[in-house]
Amino acid sequence: MEKVIEIQHLNKAFGSHEVLKDINFSVNKGEVVCIIGSSGSGKSTLLRCVNLLEKPSGGQIIYHGEDILDDKHDVYEYRKNLGMVFQHFNLFNNHNVLNNCVVGQIKVLKRSKQDAEKVAMKYLTLVGMERFVNAKPKQLSGGQKQRVAIARALSMEPDVMLFDEPTSALDPEMVGEVLKVMKDLAQSGLTMLIVTHEMEFAREVSDRVVFMDKGVIAEEGPPEQIFNNPTEERTREFLKRTLKA
Repeated sequence: MEKVIEIQHLNKAFGSHEVLKDINFSVNKGEVVCIIGSSGSGKSTLLRCVNLLEKPSGGQIIYHGEDILDDKHDVYEYRKNLGMVFQHFNLFNNHNVLNNCVVGQIKVLKRSKQDAEKVAMKYLTLVGMERFVNAKPKQLSGGQKQRVAIARALSMEPDVMLFDEPTSALDPEMVGEVLKVMKDLAQSGLTMLIVTHEMEFAREVSDRVVFMDKGVIAEEGPPEQIFNNPTEERTREFLKRTLKA
């Protein structure tokens, strides 16, 4: 299996508070990896370290065999290969839906406006938002905004898609439409690293589940093992609490 991203001995501290402690795991090409765990366990910080929105305090992030934390590496070039979908959409409110998906392509990938619009339409159609190209974000529901955010990230045609709790800011009735898009993407062979609190989704879609607790990876494995037969007591406790809720 081709490793796309490999995390080795990753640490992250904010002052004296150690948020991530000696994290080791990898994501293979075409794999869907879900990271689960309680709030404050370090899941989102880990994701933000992977795309260097946070600078790790130590360790290595190896992308296609190269450590991107060494000084000779171009962070900007690396970031171009990662699509990121946030909890709160982070759309440009002054741009319509189409432009939200076009601006990054023109600025970062240097595509022509015509090419960028063609690519944007492809992905807006994929997420079911092609009828809303002229709408501004404020005219959309939360679920629609998140689908546009996914289309925007896909329009950059990234190597890996990162999702940081993409449904946590949505009203319950809108969660399904976003998860459906993500399930379809997972089946298309896209490499995905997803922080989520949607346990049924993680169980159904993941190739591998990583359970984090207090800044460490407590356990990882195939979803059937993690959900049906976890080896760690703290994994069992977490799932008992979560699945009951």
